[in-house]
Parts: sequence; C-alpha cells; structure tokens
Amino acid sequence: MRRLLLLWTVWFTTNLLAVDATLKIEKDVEQRARIALVDGSAEHHEKFFDILLSDLKISGHFLADGNVYKGSFSDGFIDPKLKSRDYLLKYNLQLGSGTTLYIRLLRGADGTELFKKSYSIPDTAKMPFVAHKAISDINAYLKYPDISWLNRYVVFTRYAGKQTSEIVLADYTFTYQKPIIRGGLNVFPKWADGNQRTLYYTSYKGVLPTLYKIDIYTGNKSKIISSEGMLVCSDVSKDYSKLLLTMAPHGHADIYELDLSTGSKKRVTDFHGIDVNGKYVDNEKSIVFISSRLGYANVFRKAIDAPAVSPVVYHGRNNNACDTHDNKVVYSSRESSSSFGSNTFNLYLTSSRGGDTRPLTTTGSNQFPRFSQDGSVVLYIKQSSRGSAIGYINLASSQSLLFPVSINKIQSIDW
Repeated sequence: MRRLLLLWTVWFTTNLLAVDATLKIEKDVEQRARIALVDGSAEHHEKFFDILLSDLKISGHFLADGNVYKGSFSDGFIDPKLKSRDYLLKYNLQLGSGTTLYIRLLRGADGTELFKKSYSIPDTAKMPFVAHKAISDINAYLKYPDISWLNRYVVFTRYAGKQTSEIVLADYTFTYQKPIIRGGLNVFPKWADGNQRTLYYTSYKGVLPTLYKIDIYTGNKSKIISSEGMLVCSDVSKDYSKLLLTMAPHGHADIYELDLSTGSKKRVTDFHGIDVNGKYVDNEKSIVFISSRLGYANVFRKAIDAPAVSPVVYHGRNNNACDTHDNKVVYSSRESSSSFGSNTFNLYLTSSRGGDTRPLTTTGSNQFPRFSQDGSVVLYIKQSSRGSAIGYINLASSQSLLFPVSINKIQSIDW
C-alpha cells in the first residue's frame, strides 16, 4: 500500500509556496466590452477590487479598466474620461458582521442604469463569493455565455504533518479557504453532485483504505467501499450513479467501475503495473486513464466493455495527469528530464481519440489540470522560476490568470 501510495503521490503531489505570480491576457479587444469599476464604498477594499477585476478578465467577455475610480454610488454621474467605456459598474461594499454589496451597471455613454442588485451574506470570509456572484449576474444580464463556474468551490487536500492532512474548500482565487475535514490521512476529494453539497474522499485512518461520502453542510457521512492497497475515486458519472475507482486488491493498481445502486463493481483494466486516474469519455462508454504499460506514464483510452487499449498521446516520456470533459482531454506532459533539478511540465489539450492537440502552457511545471463543470476553463497548479500559483485558462478566449498561493504540499484537487 505504501509503495502504491508513494507512486501516486510522486505523480500528483506538488509543493506550493507564497510568491508573486504574473497575469497573462491575450487580448481580443473587438469582441469584449470595455468596462470600468467605480467604487462608491466608504472605504476602498483593494482585495475586493482585485477579485472583481479578475472575474471580469477571466470571463473572456470584458476588457476591464484596471484603474481605481472613486465616485458616488447612487447618482448617475459619469466622469467624462469614462464615457468611452461601454459600461460602468458602480458598487458599494459594506463589511461588518457580514458582507453586503450593492451594484449598479450603467451605460458609459449616457449613465442609463441597466441592472441593479444587492447581495448579503453573514460571513465576511466569504466576501469573494459575493464578488463572483455579482459578475456572473452581470454577465448573464448582458446575455454573454455562462460563467457560473466563478461561483463554484474548489476542494483540495493539503498535508498538515506526518500521516495527517486537511480537506479544504476554497473559492477559485483561493482567497477564501476553509478546512472541512481534519484528523488522520484524508485524501483525494471528488465532488459527488453538481450542486457541490456532497463529496467523496479516501480515509487511511483504519486498517483498509475506505471511501466515504460526506455532506459538507451537515457533516453526515457514509461508507461506500474499502479495498486493500489503495482506493481513489477519480470520476463520477453524469447521473451520479456510478464511480470510477482506482483500487489495488491484487497488489497492482487497476480501474474499476462501481454501480452505487447495486454495490457491484466491474473491473475495467487488468494490467500488472499501474493504471490510475480513470475519466469518462465517449458518453461514458469509454475511459481515459494514466498507465505505465509502456514503461512510463502515458494517457490511454479503453472502452469499458472491450479489452483493446490504445494510446491517446504519442509524444513525451511522462504524461502523468489528465482530466476530461465530454471528449476533450487535458493532460500534463513532462518535457525535461532533470534528475536533481526542477522539470518542465506543460499542459496540452486534445481529444479522447488523440486528434487536434494544442499546447496550453509553455513554461514552468504545470500540474493537476481540471476542467470547469462546463468544460470552458482549465484549472491547474503552476510552478516556475517566479514561484507557484493557481492558474486558469479560458479555452475560448485564450485568456489566463495566475493567483499566488501560500499552501504547502497540495496532494489532490477537484473543482
């Protein structure tokens, strides 16, 4: 069990330190609305402003003015120098026992009010989610493609000491962080439903690795299955009735499909090496997974009910992590072979049948790729000479954001 867990951890663990990170935006001015933020709050909150700015930029639909403008929230006055903007977002943030936000979207040319709304939550720590909701609501009002992924939790495991870890909730910027599972070694969290109310995770507290499902609001949990060696839930079917599991009851890791309604499990791969990280593709008739069957980690595809296995990727000697959305595949490929120094891992986007491959990153060590729920954005963790950050790539607009993080040893992540 220790050997298998170590191999998995080598492939999927990264160390994160607090650093500055850079912001990269590939501009497409003609297709984006020019917008400026006008702060009508009693006191300017720089972090909140930065979050609003990031939301607007990564949406791919706005060209946001990065300057700070102060002005009255309630009136329709437009500073002459802002009349060239398509829109102005006036806001009033109030922080006290909770968080309250008032917003007004105005037309830049004449100050006409187009949209108005208020938000209130009793928790100041959740302030980032108020910003995310406001921007996604404005985006929806303007009938741009949906960006509700902004409002979702990221869940990840961080090591807290020897044989101990914490499972933590965060907003996508990692400004908000809240540990929800502590005590012992609890790893590999995976969302169990589309509303992000429940999640699966593996506990190594008992004799055997055990998969649990927990309601993050009530704390109620139920045992799903135990297995010798290792146990990881790597994917959940669209109707939440089946799970793809990595298990090692025979001493080597293979992928199984578990039917939750009957409790029966089907062995999908059978290889005397390492098969891990199964992900559904082809309307859940096939899987994409990582295997060592070529003597190094690579991405493969296999029909669930057929024995044939074929590579998805034909370049690189260590393609060690992947995720899927419909038939899209994003994977991390090692492109250097330093024995003692850092290595370069870049992200690539391809299809489940290996066509139309394109790079998403070009520098640094980029790991843990995860699609957003709608498949429009890829989350990843980046390490480079500048340090480490949580990264996002908008696949449609080619815009990207990097957020510096101060978390040591992330073990796994889901979105």
